[in-house]
Amino acid sequence: MSDYLTPAIEAAQAAGGLLRAAFERPLTVDANEAHDIKLELDRRSQALIESLLLSRFPDHAILGEEGVRGEAGSEYEWIIDPIDGTVNFFYGIPHFAVSIALRRKGQIIAGVIYDPMRDDLWAVDESSPATLNGQPIQVSQRKELSEAVVSVGVAKTSESIDRGLPLFERMARSAKKCRMMGSASLDIAYVACGRLDAYIESQISIWDIAAGLLLVEKAGGIVTLTPHETVKEKYGIVAYSGKLDLGL
Repeated sequence: MSDYLTPAIEAAQAAGGLLRAAFERPLTVDANEAHDIKLELDRRSQALIESLLLSRFPDHAILGEEGVRGEAGSEYEWIIDPIDGTVNFFYGIPHFAVSIALRRKGQIIAGVIYDPMRDDLWAVDESSPATLNGQPIQVSQRKELSEAVVSVGVAKTSESIDRGLPLFERMARSAKKCRMMGSASLDIAYVACGRLDAYIESQISIWDIAAGLLLVEKAGGIVTLTPHETVKEKYGIVAYSGKLDLGL
């Protein structure tokens, strides 16, 4: 385990404890948008993670929805989503996670995804295998799309909806089951450990998926990223076992 993975795990678990304690309690809403919700708790979870990481690595940068903190020019950049699945959280759906990744010179070298409601912790770095709760994991070995479970994500924009819904229909007709679960980090973590066979989304932010990129690859899967034409740090993603013909 690298010198970076343990602090990332500790920060994810600390933020997860904060979320678990606040779940199904009164919440302060910063913004209630058409397809999204911003909570004061997002900011508090982000601040907790930032303080823990920057106390250990003061010369590192941190990238999140609130922008860049720390040393903006650092070759080490932590990529954080303090609540991935905020709408689920707000509505009392216990499917959300904390996601923390470390990027060095553009390359993900460590990642942690923590589901505080199930106490599931996925962790990986460049020198260690992908694990779930300390045990090595691998992607699904299913080879037929008709036996596969596929998650299709749809973002908040009309463009993403227009692309995602036809794909969802096609996968619903071809796969065993098609899901839309509301937490990209858990979708990609589920691919890594074989709970899902594939996760596909046309427009997703890097902080939602960064930790899962290395996780899937180290678990034997394949991730393809397509940079958004105009929006920095947004991507189309296909993360899957590599065993299936998805027909894409």
